Amino acid sequence: MRASIEVADIFRTAGPAYRAAHAGRLSLAQLKVMSAIEHCRTAVLGGHVEACEDCGQWRIAYNSCRNRHCPKCQGAAARTWLAEREADLLPVGYFHVVFTLPAEVADIAFQNKALVYDLLFKAASETMLTIAADSRHLGARIGITAVLHTWGSAMTHHPHVHMIVPGGGIAPDGHRWISSRPAFLLPVRVLGKLFRRLFLTRLVALHEAVPLAFFGSLAHLADRRAFLRYLAPVRGKRWVVYAKAPFAGPEAVLAYLSRYTHRVAISNSRLIAFDEPGVTFRYKDYRRDDTDRQQVMTLATDEFIRRFLIHVLPRGFHRIRHYGLLAGSARKASLALARELLGVATPPDADTPAEPDDYRPPCPCCGGRMIIIEMFERWRQPRGPPHASATNRKTAP
Repeated sequence: MRASIEVADIFRTAGPAYRAAHAGRLSLAQLKVMSAIEHCRTAVLGGHVEACEDCGQWRIAYNSCRNRHCPKCQGAAARTWLAEREADLLPVGYFHVVFTLPAEVADIAFQNKALVYDLLFKAASETMLTIAADSRHLGARIGITAVLHTWGSAMTHHPHVHMIVPGGGIAPDGHRWISSRPAFLLPVRVLGKLFRRLFLTRLVALHEAVPLAFFGSLAHLADRRAFLRYLAPVRGKRWVVYAKAPFAGPEAVLAYLSRYTHRVAISNSRLIAFDEPGVTFRYKDYRRDDTDRQQVMTLATDEFIRRFLIHVLPRGFHRIRHYGLLAGSARKASLALARELLGVATPPDADTPAEPDDYRPPCPCCGGRMIIIEMFERWRQPRGPPHASATNRKTAP
C-alpha cells in the first residue's frame, strides 16, 4: 500500500523551486537522485498493465527508477541481496559492531566523501581483523560484512559503519575453528584505540598525498600545520566503537540485514505531514531513555531536502563491503573450510533464481497471479481499462 506521504511527493512539489534557488550548488549526482525519485513509478518511466488470471482485476504498474537512494526501490534490491547472502551464514552467533567517526572528523568527511568514507571502511575493517587475529584476544581470521550509513535518525550527517561478524574464526594454521565467548567478541576499548590510530595516521598521509577539499569554516585546514593542530584534540578523545549482544540465530541476522543494508536517509513510513510549515517526521533521540526515544520533528521543506541530499553517495561508491573470510574470490573456499571445521554440511547451490525484474505482487482482490497484458513506453499512458462488465465477462469457447 502506498504511504500517505512520500519523499517523491516532497520533491515533486518543492523540488523545482529548490533547484532554482540552489542552481550551481547542487552536484550532478544530487540532481539525478532528485529526478529519479520524482519520476519513480510514474508514466515518465513507462510501465505495464496487469490483470488477474482469476478475477480479471486490472492494475497499472509503473517502472521503478532503481536508484539506490530512492525509498521505494530498496525492497526488491534488499530481497535479492539477502537471498545471495543467506548461503553465507554459519551456524554460530553473530555480533553487531559499529564504528563511528567523531564530529570533528565527520566535518572533514562531509567535504571529502569518497576519500574519507573509503578510509573509514579500511581503518574499521583492519582494526577488526588485526585485533581478532591477536592471540591475546580471539587469535583467528574472522569474516565481516560492513555497511556504511552517513545519517543520524534526524538526517544529520553522522558517518558510521555497521558490521555483522560471526562469533569466531579460523585458526592461523587453518585446522580448527576458534569460537568467541557467548556474549563477547572483542574488547571495544582496544578496538577504539587502534581504530583512532589507524584512521588518523592515514588521514594525515591522505592530506599530504592528495589535495583534500576544504571550504567555509574549514578552509584553513588546507595548511598542513593547521590541519595537524585541528586533529590534536581528536587524538586524545575516546573513539566510539559499539558492540551489541549476539543475534538469536541466522534468521535474526537476516532480519537485521534486511533493515540495514539497503536503508536510505529516511523511509516514507516515517513521514507524518507535508504542509506549509514544512515536513514532519518521526525520529529517534538516542540521548533519551528507550521509553521516550521516539520523537517528532518538523523541518522547513528546503532544510528537509538539503538533509536528504547530503547523504547522496559519490558515483560508484560501494556502501556494502566484505572482509576476511567473506572477502572476494576467497569467500567460497573460506566458508567451505569454516563449515568443515564446524562439522556442518555445505548447503547446496540455490536453485531458486534471484527475484526477477518483473516481480509482481499478487492480486489485491483475490490473491491470484497477475499477468502483463499491455506494455507502454516512457511518457506514455496506458489505455483506460474496459468497463467492469467487460472485464469480468468470460470468453466464449
